[in-house]
Amino acid sequence: MIHYFSHKVKIQVAVVGLLMLFFNGYSQDSTYVEIEFFEINKVQWVNQIPPLQQDIKKQRKRWLKRLLFGNNDILGLQKPVLAIPVNAASSIILDQGNGTLYIYEEDKFEIPKIVRKREGKFTSLVSASLLPNKDLLFTDSKLDGIFKLTEDLKSIGLLNDSLKLKQPTGIAYSSLNNQIWVVETGAHQISILDIHGNRIKTIGQRGTGKGEFNFPTYIWIDNKGIAYVVDALNYRIQLFDSAGNFLSMFGENGNGTGYFASPKGIATDSHGNIYVVDALFHGVQIFDAQGNYLYQFGKQGRQTGEFWMPSGIYIDTNNFIYVADSYNSRIQIFQLDIKE
Repeated sequence: MIHYFSHKVKIQVAVVGLLMLFFNGYSQDSTYVEIEFFEINKVQWVNQIPPLQQDIKKQRKRWLKRLLFGNNDILGLQKPVLAIPVNAASSIILDQGNGTLYIYEEDKFEIPKIVRKREGKFTSLVSASLLPNKDLLFTDSKLDGIFKLTEDLKSIGLLNDSLKLKQPTGIAYSSLNNQIWVVETGAHQISILDIHGNRIKTIGQRGTGKGEFNFPTYIWIDNKGIAYVVDALNYRIQLFDSAGNFLSMFGENGNGTGYFASPKGIATDSHGNIYVVDALFHGVQIFDAQGNYLYQFGKQGRQTGEFWMPSGIYIDTNNFIYVADSYNSRIQIFQLDIKE
């Protein structure tokens, strides 16, 4: 399914004015003809997790079992907030509803044994980032910690148990300088850490000025080291260089295209375009590198390409776009056509 967007262009045809000019001299009267041009939005739906062909009866049985006997069984997604592809065959999914992490491979969900053995749930999973060695870092905003799951799935624990954070949410790894950036929503700041989780510096404080935040949440760092931060209750996106210096910002509160109502996950594609999930718009808006609105995809619903309160987003190097369709209990996968 290819989504389309349109640009409406008004062309002023001074038919009446020309006639009046010919017969009576200049006139301000004019007639407008509205012509609507359509262009192809290059985002195409390709798949979802769990797949569409999954047996609905089995799903209903699983949910009934969950209702009667609790959460001891592996039941599939409840409220996913992020999916990160590890390779072409598998993904790691953070499920806030079930309070756990899944490995999704060959159309099956599996909770790593080390996660299942851990006492207690992750009470508020928010975001995650892969390190170059494939270790996974992820945040829990209520447990106030950054956790690390090793690539071999044999170890899980705090990245640095002496690191004090206040409601950590978004997290991203910068390959440019081997740093970890974590958003502290409760402190209205970003902490920049070394690879071991030691704090190097912080950015920001509460406010509305450049480099200031009002409950920031998600973050994305591109391969140039530019950090994109969702400044949620300032309804804007702020950009910083690899050293943490403010670069630019865009966005404001509103209910139309190009505005933000409840901005969530953020990511960039190979062209440098910026994708921002908006939960209340039930879609994803795309901006160019300067913050100019380009187009959007998605609307409220349960069909393919539709969303219900989406949250996290991840774009891989092949421009596959993974959107956590949280209240539809699924991950939807799109691809950007970059042939042109």
